Amino acid sequence: MTDARDVYALVYDADRPELFLKDAAMRRTVGPGGEIRTRSDSRWMVPEPELGLVLGEGGEPVAVTIGNDVSSRDIEGENPLYIPQAKIFAGACAIGPALAVPDDWKAPFAIRLRIVGADGSEIFSGQTFTTRMKRSPGELADWVVRDNPLPPGSILLTGTGLVPPDDYTLEPGHTVEIEIDGIGVLRNTVAG
Repeated sequence: MTDARDVYALVYDADRPELFLKDAAMRRTVGPGGEIRTRSDSRWMVPEPELGLVLGEGGEPVAVTIGNDVSSRDIEGENPLYIPQAKIFAGACAIGPALAVPDDWKAPFAIRLRIVGADGSEIFSGQTFTTRMKRSPGELADWVVRDNPLPPGSILLTGTGLVPPDDYTLEPGHTVEIEIDGIGVLRNTVAG
């Protein structure tokens, strides 16, 4: 069995970033208040709070939003070739609640994650900053459109440095809140 951390260490140190397409025609993505889902064949599901770049004509960032890249850690850790199965399924992504145009594209964003249980108790909270990313949002946007035309309005999630501890998994009724100043709070509940 491959350790997912080893795979991500390779990606982090590589010249080429990890990129994959999460959705097409909103078949796997929900908006604010929509229900996110977990895979029935996974034992370890986590939210991944991310800054979303809204791409314009030619792939240049024109706005930002919030994304939740719901992922199966056990499936992606089993084999790097399983990453699409770990990340691409119905309800595997939430986007919203608004679009914002930054005054300064180089200014860092604070990303806060909070998970609340069905009983209203806080299960996890944490914070990270986009300054912790290895690659700038602009660099990621350049890579995603390299030999890959995307329609204007496509959203590129920039990755995360914030996930709950290894003993946590998403459960039905949990609510995931991701907050980024200037954009708002993306809030979604895990479907039962």
